[in-house]
Amino acid sequence: MNQQHYIQQETVTGVVPILRDERKYSFADIFLSTSGFAIATWCYTQGAYVAQFLGFKQMLINIFCVNIVWILIECLPVLFAVHYGIDLWIWLRAVLGQRGVAILSTTISLANFGWYAVAAGLFASSMIHLAGLFGLVLDVSIWKPVLGTLCVVLGTYIALGGPEMIRWVSRMMVAALLLVGVIVVGLCLTAVPLEQLVQVQALSPGDESFLTRFVTSAEGNVAFAFSWSTQALVLPRLAKTERSGYWGTAISYGLVAPFFVAAGGVMAMAMFVANGTYESDPTTILAALCGPGAALLSLLLVAFANIGTQGTGSYVNCMIVKSGFPTASYRLLVLGAMVYVSLLTIWGGVEENFGAFISLAAYIQGPIIGMTVVDYLLIRKREISLPDAYMLPGHDAYRYPGGMNWKGVGSVILSFALAMLFVYNPFTGEIHGDIFYWTTGSGFTAICGGLLYWLANKL
Repeated sequence: MNQQHYIQQETVTGVVPILRDERKYSFADIFLSTSGFAIATWCYTQGAYVAQFLGFKQMLINIFCVNIVWILIECLPVLFAVHYGIDLWIWLRAVLGQRGVAILSTTISLANFGWYAVAAGLFASSMIHLAGLFGLVLDVSIWKPVLGTLCVVLGTYIALGGPEMIRWVSRMMVAALLLVGVIVVGLCLTAVPLEQLVQVQALSPGDESFLTRFVTSAEGNVAFAFSWSTQALVLPRLAKTERSGYWGTAISYGLVAPFFVAAGGVMAMAMFVANGTYESDPTTILAALCGPGAALLSLLLVAFANIGTQGTGSYVNCMIVKSGFPTASYRLLVLGAMVYVSLLTIWGGVEENFGAFISLAAYIQGPIIGMTVVDYLLIRKREISLPDAYMLPGHDAYRYPGGMNWKGVGSVILSFALAMLFVYNPFTGEIHGDIFYWTTGSGFTAICGGLLYWLANKL
């Protein structure tokens, strides 16, 4: 491998900063790539999850308002990612220390990969059901792990191609997915009377008050918004300008992803009105409401979307790990991720415990969001020393004892513990304090993490 090729490789699939004249992603490229990443079947699962607790109007308000507010805040670090040509985790070497980044980046990536197991499992279920609609009966116990693994393998092929392949796949895929999403929502709204949809109060309201159900739904949506956070700040470093990087990312995660979440909620409610059953699989819903022909749309909604998401997700999460382990081979990390996600898919446990999974993942990432925004705006005032961030000889500002900045690492641990003990336990769904109704559990971790980190630096 010649030196020029090696440098180029370590720029796009490594941690070397990308110079402005080397960046190829326009606003459209960032928007399409991040939208392709965001549009996966987990959006329909999330929408159906929220629809359990709220009526039609409240569901739409909850989904869009919560996502837009938090996404606009958590995407602020995109500005430094584009300005310096680095991703979030390089900046976090100043906040957490080099070893702190290595530990937390690996932990979070292992948690993030659970999302792709969910997507692969839903891909398999939808394809099995679609085959059944056309007379081909497949044994679920055999074909679900096989098809789920196939989804992961095809996504891995895209990830191995790096940002250039992701960009071209997204250009072809996202426009079609957006169009199909609009068509699917239109089909569901015409399959059942709109006035009946509006009258649905909740699919499984339980005994909780409306306020508790609304805030529990908000917790799911905050956690959903946070789930993008540590992954969202990898692709923007490829953007040509700060404006295109910020708005391309914020619009994708703040509007496009919530649109498909809302679509999942509308589909689940329409299925409930028509058949009295709760369902999150778009293939099953489309077949029941509109017939087998309409269910073929799931080939786009489920198959292409999930494969594209697998590819982009594998790339960004392996880049996160490389921030902690710069000398690790990108190719080996992608192949290792393929094995790990395949095993999670075959196990199926993440999909079965979806609500607890997204909140727990957010409890780890929430404090990092809060600390990053505080560090960027208040502590370092939008400036960082790249020689120190890359630990060059003679640049030791971010070298901490044992490689850990305990101001940052301690803020993450303490925020997680306080949220679990005194705010909300996502394992049990138990609310521990009234502050949950003001901040939600995941929102509390972000606010608490930022506040603790600011106090630690001031005191």
